[in-house]
Amino acid sequence: VAVITCLVYVHLPFMVLPLYANLEKHDPALLDAAQDLGANRSQRFWKVTWPLSLPGLYAGAVLVFIPTLGIFAIPDLLGGTNGIMIGNVIKQQFVESRDWPFGSVLSLVLTAITLVLVVIAGKLGRTPGALS
Repeated sequence: VAVITCLVYVHLPFMVLPLYANLEKHDPALLDAAQDLGANRSQRFWKVTWPLSLPGLYAGAVLVFIPTLGIFAIPDLLGGTNGIMIGNVIKQQFVESRDWPFGSVLSLVLTAITLVLVVIAGKLGRTPGALS
């Protein structure tokens, strides 16, 4: 619980700032138009605000996901031995086991997976049409 709480506390700004930047760009006239057409508050959120905020959500998810993958200090300081994170495994291969080739392979695999996820998030974050 302590590790998760600390990770959320450390990485929360990386999620909030892209969402805020995205939500600030929304045209308030869209919400007014939805209200004029009879949409209530929840319908305006799910039909207008939510789809327009998805690029900010994807950007924030990538900005949180990438540093979280390689983090090893927080789980070492707070976590104990119950949970294993990939950053800790890589650090263990380099520092404790002295198995540099395996640690390098783990780092390269982690980098490749991260690049694939960034490309996927980049494709999902694009909005079609005039809103992009």
